[in-house]
Order: sequence, then C-alpha cells, then structure tokens
Amino acid sequence: MSRILLEVCVDDAEGLAAAVEGGADRIELCSALAVGGLTPSAGLMALAGRAPVPAYAMIRPRPGDFVFNVDELDIMRRDIDAARAAGLAGVVLGASLADGRLDAQVLGELIGQAAGLGRTLHRAFDLVPDFAEAIENAAELGFERILTSGGAKTAPEAVDMLARLVELADGRLSILPGSGVTVHTIGQILPKLRVTEVHSSCSIREPANDAKVVEMGFAPPERRRTDAATVRALKARLGAFAA
Repeated sequence: MSRILLEVCVDDAEGLAAAVEGGADRIELCSALAVGGLTPSAGLMALAGRAPVPAYAMIRPRPGDFVFNVDELDIMRRDIDAARAAGLAGVVLGASLADGRLDAQVLGELIGQAAGLGRTLHRAFDLVPDFAEAIENAAELGFERILTSGGAKTAPEAVDMLARLVELADGRLSILPGSGVTVHTIGQILPKLRVTEVHSSCSIREPANDAKVVEMGFAPPERRRTDAATVRALKARLGAFAA
C-alpha cells in the first residue's frame, strides 16, 4: 500500500500550528468545528496561506443544513475569492437540494468560482439518498475527493459502506474517510479500505481555563484542541499500515 496522507481539520491559529508541527500532510481550515466547521476568517486564511502545508478552506456560511439561498451563495463566492487571495491550495464545498440530493447547479457555480483551486466535496454527501448517483455527480463536477463517514455518524461505524464508495468512485476521485478517525479507531478502517488519505481532528479534550468566561457564555465548559503529539501518533499508525 502506498503512503496514506493525513488531513487535519483545525479552526484556530493554535490548531494550525499544532497540525503543522505534528506533520499533517494537508489542513482543512475552518472556524467553529463544534458545528461541523464553518468558513474561516480572512485573517486565519492569510495565516494558513503562509504555512508550509497546503490548506483547503471550508466554504460554509452558517451552521445547519446545506440548502443555500441566493444571498448565501453570494457570500460563498466571495469566500472562495478570499481563499484564493490568501494563497490557499483549495476549498471544501457542499450544497444540497431540499430532498438531500446534491445541488448540482449551485455546486457547478461554486466550482466555476473556484477555478484553479483544489476541490473537496464535504459531508453534505452523507445526507444524499443515493450514494452512487452522488458520486457520479461529484465526478462530473470535477471534485478531487469526497469527505465522508459513509452516511453514519462516524467512519468506523460504516467501513463496509466506505468500501463500497471506494468501488463506486473507481479511481475517478478519492474517498476521504472522516469523523471519528483517531489513533484508536484507525485499525477498524485500515487496511480494510483501499484509500490514500484520511481526515481527523487529532484533538484532545480539555476543560476551559477560565470559569468566568464560561459563566458569561463566551466559551463552553470543555473544548477540543488540536494536539501535535496526536497528529504525530496518527501519522505513525498510517505509516505502519502503508509499510
């Protein structure tokens, strides 16, 4: 098996630095990972653009579903332009119709806006009613990869489905397993899947360090923090599977 790349999702400057220090191969740059990731700020994009690791910006203007109106689509176009201006390697996109199918028209417009940038389809894919149809749509639209948990809450719960998605993709694009991928669960996923990359937060839980900040509603009692040692440990595990 060839080398398996590690994409690490981060949502702040500290997390970006930890991912780079730990040896991440690619960054998914977000804000608000607690709600699945939103578009990062222009400042965070600029910081990531100077990092020695390629970064893809999440383009998602709000939490909730992936059915976007005209104003939200305009915001997403402008955010794609901001990612390009910051020197990022790519963007992470997704858009749905009301029935959960991919919105090919909206995605086509966003793909056009992202010309010259790498393109990942995010976990809006996990809501589609027909995975085979969605993979065909994604391939036709020109996505490089699909970030997916196989339709389950976490990837380790859907290894058989992920294997089927790899078959359906048939090398036209990469299936990127994500959600619940950790040092402890990677053995449930590999080597059962013929994948070339995986996605993880590589985070640890820690309590908030200021009770007053929590009391005032400025922070939750606990947060997840990207951890360089965890990145290194997962990289080592991936290396062992590829050996």
